[in-house]
Amino acid sequence: MPRPLSPQTLATVKATVPALEAHGLDITRAMYARLFRDPAMRDLFNQSHYGATGSQPKALANAVLAYARNIDNLGALTGAVERIAQKHVGLNILPEHYPAVAEALLGAIQEVLGAAATPEILAAWGEAYWFLADLLIGREAQIYDSQASAPGGWRGWRDFVVADRIRESEVITSFLLAPVDGDPVLRHRPGQYLTFWLEIPGQAPLKRNYSISSAPGGTAYRISVKREPQGTASGWLHDTVEKGTVLKVAAPAGDFFLPDAPPRPVVLLSGGVGQTPFLSMLQAAAAQPGGPAIHFVHGTLSGATHALGAEARALAAASGGRIQVTTFYECPRPQDHGHDVEGRITAEWLAANTPLAGADYYLCGPRDFLRGLVSALRRLGVPAAQIHHEFFGPADELLAA
Repeated sequence: MPRPLSPQTLATVKATVPALEAHGLDITRAMYARLFRDPAMRDLFNQSHYGATGSQPKALANAVLAYARNIDNLGALTGAVERIAQKHVGLNILPEHYPAVAEALLGAIQEVLGAAATPEILAAWGEAYWFLADLLIGREAQIYDSQASAPGGWRGWRDFVVADRIRESEVITSFLLAPVDGDPVLRHRPGQYLTFWLEIPGQAPLKRNYSISSAPGGTAYRISVKREPQGTASGWLHDTVEKGTVLKVAAPAGDFFLPDAPPRPVVLLSGGVGQTPFLSMLQAAAAQPGGPAIHFVHGTLSGATHALGAEARALAAASGGRIQVTTFYECPRPQDHGHDVEGRITAEWLAANTPLAGADYYLCGPRDFLRGLVSALRRLGVPAAQIHHEFFGPADELLAA
């Protein structure tokens, strides 16, 4: 554990909350501008989350503000610290990268706040930054060591070959990935993701996370990728990557996963390609008879965009009633028959058809999908500790993914 923060630092950082509320986004934008002057640092990050329309500067501003508000109650940030550490391990963030972020952050504070950024404030934020950095470095070292020492594990980037690709819908394609070295693969937790280092001709290296959609414990991994309208990485995967293509992959990571022995019934709520981690969860649950009931509720536009539906229903059929699947089509076509309900997943439907406070809810999907349903579940009385969610985009992180 790092040395506790001094009382003066705690008070000084708390006193900067109003300034962060007013200028936090300007500070984080300036920080990334400084950090990315170094191409080596720029290439560590997923650049689709940055720039004029990127959402990561805003997420980071919120995270810095949350850190300042809770600087004297860091237990409230335990979950956020674990998410950051898991993302950093996927990106292969190392201790030697942290000084550059510190320099960029403190420089940005001084640039934006000007004379208001007194030596006392800069010293306090320097101490606060390194306190959190030391926590992260320690946790990341534990994860790296655990990944490398486990059967089939590795550290850094490992070469995987595309053993097969399957078109699942008009917008989603699955890629089966086998290690080039022929050795075993690390058993992932159902719900975790892989991080890819993609070398696309004419582009700087890209980093992307894709959830594993296959069962844990196999000899390969499967990812199921949606083609995004302006997605450089997803477009390249769909249009160019074929059987035999070799990709650089980091070990499975992520804190969003189904536990080995869920303590109560489970409801999986997904929108669009957010279903991918849930296919891994369903397969893991199906392999352990006698567990709690699982209800997989999936929403998509129509049969044209619905992927892996037959696989989910086959798992349900083989479960003896323990696994249930309900599919919503927002705009079904005349020929569509793969859905149970027309429209979107609603709070009213969940109240009538799921156990609410008697279950754990796992949600994955677009931001608006999560925002609406998480709020609805809270209004319906589901405890916050029983609501778990994953978002395919930047998280509220202090050292961003």
